[in-house]
Amino acid sequence: MGLLDGKTALVTGAARGIGKSIALAFAREGAHVAFTDLALDANTEATENEIKAFGVKCKAYASNAANFDAADQLITDVMTDFGRIDVLVNNAGITRDNLLMRMTEQDWDLVITVNLKSIFNMTKAVQRVMLKQKSGSIINMSSVVGIEGNAGQSNYSASKAGLIGFTKSIAQELGSRNIRVNAIAPGFIATAMTDKLPEDVRKGWIQQIPLRREGQGEDVANVCLFLGSELSSYVTGQVISVCGGMHT
Repeated sequence: MGLLDGKTALVTGAARGIGKSIALAFAREGAHVAFTDLALDANTEATENEIKAFGVKCKAYASNAANFDAADQLITDVMTDFGRIDVLVNNAGITRDNLLMRMTEQDWDLVITVNLKSIFNMTKAVQRVMLKQKSGSIINMSSVVGIEGNAGQSNYSASKAGLIGFTKSIAQELGSRNIRVNAIAPGFIATAMTDKLPEDVRKGWIQQIPLRREGQGEDVANVCLFLGSELSSYVTGQVISVCGGMHT
C-alpha cells in the first residue's frame, strides 16, 4: 500500500521542475493527482501521461493561481472531477532578480502577486473543501532565501518570508478542524534554471552546502510525501528546510 492511497492531491505549477517531481512522487504512493500550469501544451500532456502510468487518475488544468477568480474556479473544477482534495501543494512561483536600486515596481509587484497572493487565493478556495472534510494538508513552497535573505532577491525573499508568516497563521486557524498547514524551504535544487548558471557559480554554491551537493527535486518531493501523509499527523505550522545544511 502507498502512503497516499485513495487521496487526491492538487499541485500548482507541476508541469516541470520541483512541482513535477512532487506530482510523480504522490502518484507513486497511490494519490490521484490534479496539477496546473499556465497553459496546456505538449509538456503538460507528457507530464499527465507519466503520472497516469502509475495507475492513478490525473488531470492537468490551465490556471493562474495568482488570479483570485481563477483559483476559486480551479477548486470547483477539481472537486467536480475528483470529488475531494486531501493535499494542496502551493508550488507555483517565479523570480525577477535584481538589486533594489535597479528593480522596477513591476518586477516587485509581479513576484509578490505570483508567489504570495497566489497562496492566499488557493488556500482560501481550498479551505471550504477541507473544512467540510474535516481533514487536509496544505503545503506551501517557501525558500531558504525567505529565511536568510539574499542580495538581489529582495522581492523573492519578501514573498517567501511572507509565505512563512501566512503558513503559521493559517495553521492556527485551521488546526481544530484537523487541517495541517506547513511550509518547505528548499535550498539549492537542481532545476532547468540552475542548469543555466555558469559552472563556477554552481560550484561556488555547492561549496557553501555542508552535504557538498545540490539537491534534487525528489529530495523536496520526499518531504512533501511526509507532510501530505499521516506520517506527519501531528505536524503543523512548521517550516522544514531541504537545503543540505545550507540553513541551520
